[in-house]
Amino acid sequence: METTRQQKINSLLQKDLADIFLREIVITGTMISVTRVNITSDMSIARVNLSIFPTKDKDAVLKQIKQKRQEIRRLLGMRIKHQLRITPDLQFFIDDTLDRIDRIDQLLSNL
Repeated sequence: METTRQQKINSLLQKDLADIFLREIVITGTMISVTRVNITSDMSIARVNLSIFPTKDKDAVLKQIKQKRQEIRRLLGMRIKHQLRITPDLQFFIDDTLDRIDRIDQLLSNL
């Protein structure tokens, strides 16, 4: 169960990370959106779910993002330095919710 503080930090991190991916981290040919952020109770690790469009090789894009993790963390730290004492470590995951929804729609249309 998330506390109110965790929920506020999750939304702060999601907004700032989305802006970082939009303006500062450029991976050609892809659009990256931050769908969800979950921070641990000790505020040390943030699990970030990303939705990646329109590429077929999402794992390669995720690998590039993981290579730039320290740069992303530094940029995030500069943005949240007045709200949080410590910038959490970032862990990135692919959010495949839209792919699952599309697959379910296809299966239902075949019935």
